[in-house]
Amino acid sequence: MQRSAGSRRRRRNTSRPFLGGAMAVIAAGALTVTGLVSTAQAADVNNAKNAGFESGLANWSCSAGSGAAVSTPVRSGTSALKATPAGQDHAKCTQTVAVKPNSTYALSSWVQGGYAYLGVTGSGTTDVSTWTPGSTTWTKLSTSFKTGANTTSVTVYTHGWYGQSAYFVDDVEVTGPDGGGGGDGPGPVIPAAPAGLTAGATTTSSVALSWNAVSGATGYKVYRDGVQATTSTGTSATVTGLAADTAYQFTVSATNAAGESVKSAAVSARTAKPGSGGPGPAVPKHAVTGYWQNFNNGAAVQKLTDVPADYDIIAVSFADATPTQGAVTFKLDSAGLGGYTDAQFRADIKTKQAQGKNVIISIGGELGTVRVDNDASATAFANSVYALMQDYGFNGVDIDLENGLNATYMTKALRQLSAKAGSGLVITMAPQTIDMQSTSGEYFKTALNIKDILTVVNMQYYNSGSMLGCDGKVYSQGSVDFLTALACIQLEGGLDPSQVGIGVPASTRGAGSGYVAPSIVNAALDCLTKGTNCGSFKPSKTYPSLRGAMTWSTNWDATAGFAWSKAVGPHVRSLP
Repeated sequence: MQRSAGSRRRRRNTSRPFLGGAMAVIAAGALTVTGLVSTAQAADVNNAKNAGFESGLANWSCSAGSGAAVSTPVRSGTSALKATPAGQDHAKCTQTVAVKPNSTYALSSWVQGGYAYLGVTGSGTTDVSTWTPGSTTWTKLSTSFKTGANTTSVTVYTHGWYGQSAYFVDDVEVTGPDGGGGGDGPGPVIPAAPAGLTAGATTTSSVALSWNAVSGATGYKVYRDGVQATTSTGTSATVTGLAADTAYQFTVSATNAAGESVKSAAVSARTAKPGSGGPGPAVPKHAVTGYWQNFNNGAAVQKLTDVPADYDIIAVSFADATPTQGAVTFKLDSAGLGGYTDAQFRADIKTKQAQGKNVIISIGGELGTVRVDNDASATAFANSVYALMQDYGFNGVDIDLENGLNATYMTKALRQLSAKAGSGLVITMAPQTIDMQSTSGEYFKTALNIKDILTVVNMQYYNSGSMLGCDGKVYSQGSVDFLTALACIQLEGGLDPSQVGIGVPASTRGAGSGYVAPSIVNAALDCLTKGTNCGSFKPSKTYPSLRGAMTWSTNWDATAGFAWSKAVGPHVRSLP
């Protein structure tokens, strides 16, 4: 969903011609050095310092703050390097290693995750590198190099690639004659106090905390009101067993073999009040979903009570990411909404629910960057969404992540959330058309993985261009055939008809392209449910229990005089 009026979402370039060319060149270079790889002699040592990142990023330097020591995944010990490419930075991490002249060294490391490169520069002879396009398990990269007559140090590096996911590194080795650098380096010293302690999502009984990594730390102790509450090997923790609606003060210290640091600056947080989030009114057999904007982008500014009764599910847009990966938070933009207060907003949620409507929190949008791609982030997502449900009274969650989604971990996150919230939890999804072209896509897989707890998938039939229908033909957006032939993919791909909705802009200003008149939406609904008013494409059967329709947004609908909801709302309610 778009936060800016009329802007067109950037599409991912799946061909990546520049990346492929660069890979070919680097791969060719790597192949030329394979003959140099040799078995280290018995007297050889590993000249890399902090080779397993047990002392954080000590002795390493990572570009643009892209690196961090993490506790999972690790190949050995308790830590590994995680480096995340961003923009034009490919997350390069380096170490200067002492070596002897005229000597041969074996260079290796274990890697996992996205594209990962290992290499050396400054050898005085031929600099070498090797790489892998990524792996879900630990993979060893190996090469070797020879130093020149005057070479006493080299730079060992690892990096990822532009636009690719984070990569992990562990157990780096530069094995050969002792260069005099002290091998893995001196023993640890007591680390510095952690900085950046922040309180995140809260529930009635817990507070999520996060802080910045400390160089040389192997663990952290978390204190509640001066008493140790828990420990962590990473840079986040959730303190549990707290009383509802109670203020607490938290600090954190860093630890390693040398001892414990002084405590960080304190941060205060209050647990949530007992709330009514979770199960609410039953979603109607045929329902209309509308996104309500918590920002002003030129559309009509609304209070929740301004949303017409034609909308059965109101998705509050959007929750935002926090420094803790996977966790989300929400804050009402009172200033942007003309002074709409938090107290009014909370009261209006209850008013809508009393009218039989479900109010849910939407995650993501066009600019959202919430990442759920490991167990910790899945838990953080579930805990933080549930905390918002308890705090505000939301009935569920909408998944509108338009910058990538990991089916394995989003499934885990939503199942954890379902276990907390119970059977009345409303879960909606708003994938782009490209995300639902095949059951092998991450969004489609997620929908099928949670089919037993999923409410509806309202695919965005806009900002798309031409796409394939279920009959293998290409259809252009903006037509009844585009709506019906693409819906057919989901209907025949495993989703129940009650889990399929048609998502369209409420006005020409609501999206960059793909607007269709409400009459076209109604025709598509008739075609799918009754086999009437079809275009050139007609499904082989009808789907009378089709859930309904969705629009972006209730605000753009208001801007256009509610033309969309006045036409589509009654029609949805009249479906068989």
